[in-house]
Amino acid sequence: MVFEAFEVGTVPFNSDGWGPPDASDTSSSASSTSVAAANLLPNVPFASFSRSEKLGRVADWTRALSNPSARPPTGSKSDPSAVFDFSAFAVDEGFGLANSGGNADEDAAFRLVDGKPPPRPKFGPKWRFNQYHNRNQLPQRRDEEVEAKKREAEKDRARRDRLYNLNRNNIHHQRREAAAFKSSVDIQPEWNMLEQIPFSTFSKLSFTVQEPEDLLLCGGLEYYDRTFDRITPKAERRLERFKNRSFKVTTSDDLVIRRLAKEDKATVFATDAILAALMCAPRSVYSWDLVIQRVGNKLFFDKRDGSALDLLSVHETSQEPLPEAKDDINSAHSLGMEAAFINQNFAQQVLVKNGKRETFEEPIPNVNEGEENASIAYRYRRWKLDDSMYLVARCELQSTVDLNNQKSFLTLNALNEFDPKYSGVDWRQKLETQRGAVLANELKNNGNKLAKWTAQALLANADMMKIGFVSRVHPRDHFNHVILSILGYKPKDFAGQINLNTNNMWGIVKSIVDLCMKLSEGKYVLVKDPSKPQVRIYEVPADAFENDYVEEPLPEDEQVQPTEENNAEGEAETTNGASSTNEATEDKKPDDQA
Repeated sequence: MVFEAFEVGTVPFNSDGWGPPDASDTSSSASSTSVAAANLLPNVPFASFSRSEKLGRVADWTRALSNPSARPPTGSKSDPSAVFDFSAFAVDEGFGLANSGGNADEDAAFRLVDGKPPPRPKFGPKWRFNQYHNRNQLPQRRDEEVEAKKREAEKDRARRDRLYNLNRNNIHHQRREAAAFKSSVDIQPEWNMLEQIPFSTFSKLSFTVQEPEDLLLCGGLEYYDRTFDRITPKAERRLERFKNRSFKVTTSDDLVIRRLAKEDKATVFATDAILAALMCAPRSVYSWDLVIQRVGNKLFFDKRDGSALDLLSVHETSQEPLPEAKDDINSAHSLGMEAAFINQNFAQQVLVKNGKRETFEEPIPNVNEGEENASIAYRYRRWKLDDSMYLVARCELQSTVDLNNQKSFLTLNALNEFDPKYSGVDWRQKLETQRGAVLANELKNNGNKLAKWTAQALLANADMMKIGFVSRVHPRDHFNHVILSILGYKPKDFAGQINLNTNNMWGIVKSIVDLCMKLSEGKYVLVKDPSKPQVRIYEVPADAFENDYVEEPLPEDEQVQPTEENNAEGEAETTNGASSTNEATEDKKPDDQA
C-alpha cells in the first residue's frame, strides 16, 4: 500500500509582533509574502495588538462619536456618527485600507442599513439622565417605589377588612363599634363612695400564706369517665342536658359557714368564686360587684342574687367587640348564659353513670331531702392571714378519679366556641394539630375566666383541672353543642403558664380584707368600674338588695358628691344607724343560725 506524502504548509514568521506579517514587508521572502497576503482577508483592516489588547474590532459601540472631541482627526472621509467606521480606525490606529488592498472610497460610503437609535427604556429619558448624571436621586426614586408598594398593600388590607365585615355583618348594617359596658349594679343616689382603688396598685402587692387547714368535706363525687379523654374533633360527642343542678348559695346563707362563724373558727368568710374574682381583678374587663357585710368582728363576702358572678364571661379580654343588643345570641349576656348552661351540663356528662359515688362526712348544705343534687363536694378550708385573723372559704370539687391507687380530685370546666369569625381560630381544624395555638388564643380572649378557674382549683387543692372544648353545632344554633376535646392540666403548672402569681393573688385579698376591717359595722358594695381599671367601695343601707328594697337607677355622671361637712354628718348618722341595725340583726342572728 502506497502512502502519499503529507505536505505541511508554510507558517510565516512575524518578527515585529503577533499575528501574520504584513504583506509589504520587504525583508520576507517571496514565498512568505505570498502566504502572508493570502492569510489577510480582503478589505478588512487589522489592528495591531499586544497580549493585553483585544484582537481587533469590527464596530465600536462604546465610543461617543457624537462628542466632537472624540471624533477622528482631520482627513477621515467617513461619517464619524456611523457605527461601522473602518477608515476612522485605519487613521487612528495607523494602518490604511490601501495597504490591505481595499478601496477607501467604497468603504467610506458604507452605511448601516438600520440607522435608528436603540429603543429607549420605558421609564423615559428623565430616568436615563438621572442614571448617568445625577446618581444621588436614585435612592429617592427607590423610596418612592417602596412607598407606592406600601400604599397598595394598605389598600389591599382595607379591601379585605371591608369584605370581611360585609360577610360577617348584614350588608345594610354598619360595622359594630366597641360596646359601652354598663355597671353590674345600679349606683343609688344615697350610696356613699368610700374608697377608689386602681388596679395598678394591685400589681405591686404580695403576701405569703401558710398551708391551709381542712375543716370539713361535704357532699359526694362521682368518678370521671376517662373515655372522654379520647374525644377528637373527628370523633366528637353531643353535649347532653341534665336535670340535676348544683345549688350554689352565697356565703352568709351557707349553713356550714354560719355554724363555723358561731364557733368562732375564723374572722373572714367567703367562697372560692368570690375569692377568685378578687384575686384576678386586674385581669377583668366587665363590671362585677360583691356585697361585704361587717357584723361585729366578722367579715362576710357575699354575692347578690342574679349577680354577674353567677354567669361565665365570654370573650371578655378580646379586642373584638360583641353585639350590644341583649337579645342577640352573640351578645355578652346571651353568651354568659350559654356558657353557664354548657359548663353545668359538661361537668355532669363526663362522669361515670353507674350509681357509684364517693360520699364524705356531711351532705351538701341547703339541700332539701328528695332533691337530686349534682356531683359536687364542698371543701371548707382555713387560711391564716395574721396572728388574729383567719379566713375560711368554701371550695368546690366536681369529680374524682383513681390514679396510682390514690384518689385524685378534679375540677371540670368548659370553654365554648360560638363563632370562629370572632375568635379567629377554628377549633375543628386546629385542635388536633395545633392545641397550643388554640389555648393561646383562648388565653387572649378569655384570660380572666381561665385565671379564675385556675385560682379556684388552687384554693380547692385539686390534683387536676379538666378543660373541655365545646362548640356549637352551627354558629347560629345556640341550643345544640358538641364536645370536641378535653385537656387536663395540673393547677400549679397551668398557673405558671398563664403568669398567675399566688403571692400576688393573696396580696390582693389581704389588702381588701385589711381595708374592710377598718370600716364600721354595716353593709358595703365593692364594684368594678365598667370603663376604668379600678374598684370602688360604697356604703349602702342595711336593707339594700333585699326583696322590699326599691332601686332607682341614677346615672353616675348625674350623681352629686356631698361636701365634707355633709359627708361627716352623713357618716355619723350612717354609723349610728348601722350600729343600731347591727344590734337588731345580732339579736335575731342566733335564732337564724340555730
